[in-house]
Amino acid sequence: MNHNSTSKITSIASIATALCITLALSGCASTGNQNAGDAMNTASNIGMNVLKVAVDNKCRSEMNQQQVWQIAKVAMTTEQAENIQSRVCGCVSEQAPQHISFADMTNATIDSQYRTQLVARVVAKSLQSCYGSIMSK
Repeated sequence: MNHNSTSKITSIASIATALCITLALSGCASTGNQNAGDAMNTASNIGMNVLKVAVDNKCRSEMNQQQVWQIAKVAMTTEQAENIQSRVCGCVSEQAPQHISFADMTNATIDSQYRTQLVARVVAKSLQSCYGSIMSK
């Protein structure tokens, strides 16, 4: 992963952390348990969406480094390659919640190194299967 990708992931995650803390605190300040629960669910959804963006970026970076993808792209137009890469990385991003626990989300919110490792782990678990399923269609 290049420095620019790491900076983007760290920046996105920092924004997510601030949003999660703000929403969690606003939930604590609310008058009812339902409002607090809603705030926590919203914070969790925002955090997951931010992680999905980070997963998508990591997926694209990983695909671009794979020799198989480099060879496959030779026979495609730029538009076709972008379409396939978007479908593959969309698949990886959609599978991300299956590989991320609440504890992972909590740790990723407060620890940027953990977040980077989590994103890499999620991409590693799904990239090959998503690539295979998209390319076989």
